[in-house]
Amino acid sequence: MTKIYEENFKTVSEYVHATSRGHETIQIAVGMQLLPQDYAFPYYRDDSMLLSIGMKPYELMLQVLAKKDDPFSGGRTYYSHPSLKDDDKPKIPHQSSATGMQAIPATGVAMGLHYREGGNPMNQTKNANRNAVAEYFEKNDISSSSTESRLRGIVVCSLGDASVTEGEVAEAFQMAALKQLPILYLVQDNGWDISANAAETRAQNAFEYAAGFHGLEAVTIDGTDFEESYNTIQNIISKIRTERRPFLVHAKVPLLNHHTSGVRMEFYRDDLEEARSRDPYPKLKKLLLDNGFKDKELSEIESEIKIEVENSLEKALKAEDPKPEDLFTHDFAPTEITEEKGERSPKGGEKVVMVDCALFAIEELMSKHKECLLYGQDVGGRLGGVFREAATLAQKFGDNRVFNTPIQEAFIVGSTVGMSAVGLKPIVEVQFADYIWPGLNQLFTEVSRSCYLSNGKWPVSMILRVPIGAYGSGGPYHSSSVESVVTNIRGLKIAYPSNGADLKGLLKAAYYDPNPVVIFEHKGLYWSKVKGTKGATSIMPAEDYVLPFGKAWVLQEIWKQEEEETLSIITYGMGVHWAMNASEELGMQDKIEVVDLRTLHPLDYETVFKSVKKCGKCLVVTEEPSENGFSRGLQGRIQEECFQQLDAPVMLIGSENMPAIPLNSTLEETMIPSTEKVKKKILEVLNY
Repeated sequence: MTKIYEENFKTVSEYVHATSRGHETIQIAVGMQLLPQDYAFPYYRDDSMLLSIGMKPYELMLQVLAKKDDPFSGGRTYYSHPSLKDDDKPKIPHQSSATGMQAIPATGVAMGLHYREGGNPMNQTKNANRNAVAEYFEKNDISSSSTESRLRGIVVCSLGDASVTEGEVAEAFQMAALKQLPILYLVQDNGWDISANAAETRAQNAFEYAAGFHGLEAVTIDGTDFEESYNTIQNIISKIRTERRPFLVHAKVPLLNHHTSGVRMEFYRDDLEEARSRDPYPKLKKLLLDNGFKDKELSEIESEIKIEVENSLEKALKAEDPKPEDLFTHDFAPTEITEEKGERSPKGGEKVVMVDCALFAIEELMSKHKECLLYGQDVGGRLGGVFREAATLAQKFGDNRVFNTPIQEAFIVGSTVGMSAVGLKPIVEVQFADYIWPGLNQLFTEVSRSCYLSNGKWPVSMILRVPIGAYGSGGPYHSSSVESVVTNIRGLKIAYPSNGADLKGLLKAAYYDPNPVVIFEHKGLYWSKVKGTKGATSIMPAEDYVLPFGKAWVLQEIWKQEEEETLSIITYGMGVHWAMNASEELGMQDKIEVVDLRTLHPLDYETVFKSVKKCGKCLVVTEEPSENGFSRGLQGRIQEECFQQLDAPVMLIGSENMPAIPLNSTLEETMIPSTEKVKKKILEVLNY
């Protein structure tokens, strides 16, 4: 296939691709031994592995040509970027181009398998509670009675040696070793990054590096020797299936083709002659001849394959291209939660703080669904979250379902891809919004794009809770607002509730949504300790209460008044309380309508535009800095859609545009909005 791609370079290279030439032997040795219950995470040079699990040349060529019937992505992503959910093949969740990033989702699958088998993600011990978990999943799994199907599934994560220098690969190795997970890291070492070689960029190879992760057993082999490769992999896979622990195989191979079709090896390679001397193809032919095959037989096989490959390319070139309307499918999987249901304010209930609404929502979900897990930093039994947002949950559900993680935000976020792939529903937490940054790579590259780039096969069903916002001198690293960054990641649903009832209803909706959800929870509203935030307390909604995404709430509604100046305030989170308090202190509740967005994506533009057109004037209130943000974009959208009905420019109030929120309380108050500042802005807009 590599040869025919080169012979048809101008045609095939319309879209960038890389091939496995030089890596074929180790890839085939692995692929031949994978079963349908296994999970594979190949990287972009693994087309031989894909062929060895049963994919056809024609199917791969549909992807290299970005055709509509590309079985992986429908023409949306590059060659050898598979996503597969066939019953008779290993399962392959969405694979991205970012080198090494698949290591965390792959380890997440292994962690999910470990939990489903009754293991404790905290360690490898088992007890009666964990055995009950295993029995639950065994009872609910559908499997045949064959011996092969009863073998326990494993995970194979394929990596290039250069990618092992990525920090996120280290996070994956650390978790696999710490928790003794059933995963094989296959590291194919061809000695090159792109133009930089191993001597320039690596202090040690992957085999040597693995020695630092106690509990991760590693071997190094000649990846061009089929017998050594097959036998080594067979032995290791057998151990993983039975002993349930991680291994790393470091396979030395030559790179005998270009880095990609766009980066040609002749530009920079000075080792081509040596690399060609290690070509695995002549070695494999010799092995076959030594084992009874005849030259004539091999020639006939080669001729048959050449014809099949040529015919496959000819057929693929004629295949249908995607249509323009195909762009707009599978950004999200359908959700069953589309209407507000259940009892929001049960009779006789007492008001509780916002953090308790979240706590009870998760407790109710975990009681009902054994596939629901909660993990993150300090959410375990000793503390139950730094805001007590997970208090008592570990005691009630066990440390196999509610557990602490190391300080690894990338792993916390990215592991949800794998947990979701094995049918679990992870609820994870980043301790403060300020520390979401190490997790953004996984959130953007893996979580948000999986459904779209797998053509709908692998939506990531997860909830990411993010305590956010400034109050009480939290300082520059515990006070930030980050919603503008996250709302620019397409493929996520995002909530930012202002009160406990909304938070509980949105958490329930998020749980039953098959898509990834980020919920921003303002720290200053958790306990309503900030002056003017008693409105965040709520009567505890009933267990069946759900609140769909994309439904704004006109919290303070007014009638259309032709003879009076009226104002629509569009806001969310803490801004809702500033707006409500400001309108009350001004005595203008009859002239100011307040719209609580509740969710930032999807955003209820219909309710927003209806309110603004009715009132004629609009103020957007946010806690984020006022420039270059989500709210500034919303301001522009309102101006564009409601221009004919506006009596003044749409205005905005947000935090000052400084690099950080200072620790000193006077400086913090100067930095962020307040009821007083919103009152002044309201009068400015109304008097325009």
